[in-house]
Amino acid sequence: MPSPEDRRVLAVWCPDWPAAAAAAAARLAPLHPVVVLHANRVVACSASARAAGIRRGLRRREAQARCPELHVAQADPDRDARAFEPVVAAVAATVPGVEVLRPGLLVLAARGAARYFGSEEVAAEQISDAVSAVGVGCRIGSADELSTAVLAARRAALVPAGEGAAFLAPLPVSELAIEPALAAPERVELVDLLHRLGLRRIGDFAALTPAEVASRFGADAIRAHRCARAEPERPPSADRPAPDLAVDYVCDPPIDRVDAAAFAGRLLAVRLHERLAAAVAACTRLLVVAETASGEQLSRIWRCAEPLTADSTADRVRWQLDGWLTHRALRNPDPDHDPDLDPTGSTIVGLRLEPVEVVAAAALQLGLWGGVGEEDERARRALVRVQGLLGGDSVRIGVLSGGRGPVERITLVPFGDERVPAADPALPWPGKLPQPAPAVVLGPQPAVELTAADGTGVWVCDRGLFTAEPARLRWGSKQWPVTGWAGPWPLDDRWWATPTEADAAPVEGSVRVQIQLDGDTRVLLLLGYAGTWHVEGLYE
Repeated sequence: MPSPEDRRVLAVWCPDWPAAAAAAAARLAPLHPVVVLHANRVVACSASARAAGIRRGLRRREAQARCPELHVAQADPDRDARAFEPVVAAVAATVPGVEVLRPGLLVLAARGAARYFGSEEVAAEQISDAVSAVGVGCRIGSADELSTAVLAARRAALVPAGEGAAFLAPLPVSELAIEPALAAPERVELVDLLHRLGLRRIGDFAALTPAEVASRFGADAIRAHRCARAEPERPPSADRPAPDLAVDYVCDPPIDRVDAAAFAGRLLAVRLHERLAAAVAACTRLLVVAETASGEQLSRIWRCAEPLTADSTADRVRWQLDGWLTHRALRNPDPDHDPDLDPTGSTIVGLRLEPVEVVAAAALQLGLWGGVGEEDERARRALVRVQGLLGGDSVRIGVLSGGRGPVERITLVPFGDERVPAADPALPWPGKLPQPAPAVVLGPQPAVELTAADGTGVWVCDRGLFTAEPARLRWGSKQWPVTGWAGPWPLDDRWWATPTEADAAPVEGSVRVQIQLDGDTRVLLLLGYAGTWHVEGLYE
């Protein structure tokens, strides 16, 4: 295990990078308010936009109402990575060994920089000056561990050696999930659970013993606990990965366009992951190397919190090549430029992907289709093939939507389209169906008959109560005794609709009731309208 001095990490964080990249692409003034949207909600905003009251999660219309002069841009990872390449190049020219976590955030070993410049403070000043020279502001942090250094960079703090846990202790526990490059998506649920347990600070969570965390939470909680205690999250590899895992590609003809770079990146990513799968390994640090027509070699390391899949590898290769090609084209805008005669040539003649750090694939969490990425891709291709045969609407997936009933809360969108719900599920929905939701929601809602003990039909009176106590339920040719119920719940929405128009939502005067049949083995959700009961869902 390396000494604490050898593990020291410098993190360079460019705040609000998606907004900064969007502003640079639009050539806006530095103080112009900018927001970046995804699915019609704000995912990033500039400091001037925050000063005007803009916050993440706002809808586009509300954000524009708070700041009419707001510049609105859509989320574009390619644009963010392309704009970040000059920043990475500036830092790499000052201190070698740069690793990119995501566009807007990079890390590097602090030991060499501190020895060369005399101290970490001087090294941070030099890096900050280099980034400022390309017109970008940044914050720099350092600590013994990578995750601590990233959180320190958000506060522009240089954490002394051995003081990582003390620095993290007073911070809100939500900081453990604030950086997507270091936290899995389920980290948000963990933070919410810790809040409800009364663990509001990182120090409160760190005070738990590893045995208590391992016995009560999942694998991601163990990683978060190591981060909270400022312990090494990922032990360094004992050996370099075998060289036969690296893949090469000769670009014939040379690559000078982004679309050609994307094709080459996809091809290399598939080859790399075929070799990793054969070696039962997964890559967590990837070296991308490109050779230009003039013989120059360009290289960059990408580090990821989770093992890379074929898709994520292809994305990073495309981002990197796009950044190199665009950056070098801007330095040499002459269309008659011959890259074979000028050392600043921007065409790429060779590519290489080399895993710098690998982990055992057997230790990874399997995905929905039983693998770590390859099976996902095969399933995706199969679904796309079905769409090609039967049409785009033949394959649809469900998206959680807003609404009061189970049918309303499901929005079906064609596979491959943006997963935008018909209504916002985060909004309050007074009168919505209480939890738990039905396990099965029926499309055509079959009619059933609810009767009392004497065989008369059961409906709901003007006071919202049953006209008689339900005793039996008849569904087609079968019938069951009713052993319990909950409700009825009158529904007063959609007063303008008629039963024929209300395939996805109840109409005025409708009621819902939960009916228990055969003891506790079968429960139905009934929707009643126009004097008839219909089965809306089944509980398991």
